Amino acid sequence: MLTPRSVPIRPGLDLDVRAAGEGSPVLILHGAPGPAGIAPVADHLATGHAVVAPTHPGWDGTARPDDLDSVPALAATYLDLLSHLALRDVTVIGTSFGGWVAVQTVLDDREGRIARLVLVDAIGPDIPGRPVTMPPGPPPTASAPAPAPAAGPSPTRRRGPSPASMAALRAYAGPAMADPTLLARLPSVTCPVLVLWGGDDTVVTPDFGRAYAAAFPHAQFELIPDAGHQPLREQPEAVLAALDSFLAPRDRTTRH
Repeated sequence: MLTPRSVPIRPGLDLDVRAAGEGSPVLILHGAPGPAGIAPVADHLATGHAVVAPTHPGWDGTARPDDLDSVPALAATYLDLLSHLALRDVTVIGTSFGGWVAVQTVLDDREGRIARLVLVDAIGPDIPGRPVTMPPGPPPTASAPAPAPAAGPSPTRRRGPSPASMAALRAYAGPAMADPTLLARLPSVTCPVLVLWGGDDTVVTPDFGRAYAAAFPHAQFELIPDAGHQPLREQPEAVLAALDSFLAPRDRTTRH
């Protein structure tokens, strides 16, 4: 179980962070559903790694300063977090929107703190012919590809991001929900990259994921069958097995 704490980053900004475990550090960045969406991977990895899982400011009732209004600004905040915690040889894992933030964090890592990158159904780049299709409700899954029209309260209906979380997402990502310059900058990321993708994702399709992975010099792409945009929820064992394999200690040279 991860322990919550507050980490002061600068005047006016304290990050809500959950942390646990010992070993090589792992920074996990959540997507639109919030920290609950990454709980399975955080708890699993904390058995063998020092896991740090911040809440993006603006999610789950946290405050978002007015000047924290872009993905680069959020990435800079997480680099400050790594510096504050004196972490190096870090693996950064990002899901959906968190994947975009993870990529920007690696691109802006001038101190060489980050050694590996994992993306899970990530958004971010503008890939011609592969638009991001954001659903009006909860992210679709393989078993429920599109949200049904709301007919009234239902205890079984999947919960989507809160209005406050969606407002924060729009503030960071902008109306386009993409960075048209990102794809061209990915060749400068020379650390190992693992790209995991739900085979039935309709928000960002597997072809989007393949193009994303192909832009990195040292990336491996793995499809997760029978999963939509949330493979951590739909096929957790497959995702965790892929992560364990990628993070297993081995001789490698990493830099970016």
